[in-house]
Amino acid sequence: MGNTEDEANAAMVERFWAALGRRDFEAVGAFMAPDGHYVDVPVKDLEAGAYGPAETAARVRLGLGPLQEYVLHDGPIIASGGYVVTEHRETWTWEPGVSMTLPFTSVMQVSGGKIDRWWDYFDLAVIMNAAPAWWVEHIMAGPYK
Repeated sequence: MGNTEDEANAAMVERFWAALGRRDFEAVGAFMAPDGHYVDVPVKDLEAGAYGPAETAARVRLGLGPLQEYVLHDGPIIASGGYVVTEHRETWTWEPGVSMTLPFTSVMQVSGGKIDRWWDYFDLAVIMNAAPAWWVEHIMAGPYK
C-alpha cells in the first residue's frame, strides 16, 4: 500500500497532464499555486519563467497554442515526499510535414493540491532544429505575461 499523499499528488499531476494534452491552458494554469514557478530549464538562465496560474497558462499557450497538432504521450509518474517526477514525450506538429517528438522529464513540487514548482527538462536543440522560423519568431516576440 502506497502513501496516500503521494498517491493524491500523482493523481493530481495525471489530471494536470490530461489538461495539457487537451491544450486547456486555463486548466493547466489553475493547477499552479498563486506563486508557483514554471520554468523550462534549458532557458532558465535567459528568462525567469512563469509565476502563478495566469503566467503559466499564458506561457504554455505561447508555445503550444499555434501548433496545428499537439499529442502528449504518457510515461511513468513517481511521487514521493511532495515531489512528482514524470517522464513523457510530446509530439508537436507546426504544419503538415513539420513535426518532432521530444522526450521530457518534469519535476514538480506539490503541496495543498497545487503545484509550487514545475521544472521541465528537455533538449532545446531538438525543438530549435525542427521548428519553423515563424514559430521561433512568435516565441521570441512573446511576451506571455
